[in-house]
Amino acid sequence: MADELAKEAATNSDIKECYDRILKSAVKSELSENSETKWQIEWDRTTKGVTTKLYFPKVADRLKLKINVTPNLTMIVAADHGNIKSYLYKYKIIDGSMCPYKIGEQTTEHILYD
Repeated sequence: MADELAKEAATNSDIKECYDRILKSAVKSELSENSETKWQIEWDRTTKGVTTKLYFPKVADRLKLKINVTPNLTMIVAADHGNIKSYLYKYKIIDGSMCPYKIGEQTTEHILYD
C-alpha cells in the first residue's frame, strides 16, 4: 500500500506541484521541530532517566550542546555511577571518596561542575 501511494504521489502532477512549492529546508525545519516536541513530551512523561533529567531537563537545550558522548559520560549522567570514587566508596570497593586533587568528594556533580 505504501509503495502504491508513493508511486501515485511521484506521478500525480497535482501532488508533485504542491510539494515543489515548499522549500526542502522548511519541511526539514518543521519535521525537526515536531520531532523535538514529541521527544520532549515523552521525556517529560517517562519515569526513567531521573538522574539524566537533572542535567538535561530540556531536549532542545541538550541538542544545542556540542558534547562528545562517550561511554563514561553516559555512565555518569545516566546512572550516577561508574568509576566514580563516591560510588565505589559507597559499596566499599575503595577506602575513600576524595577526588585526586583533595578538593572534595568525587561525585558526579563534582566531576561535571568542579
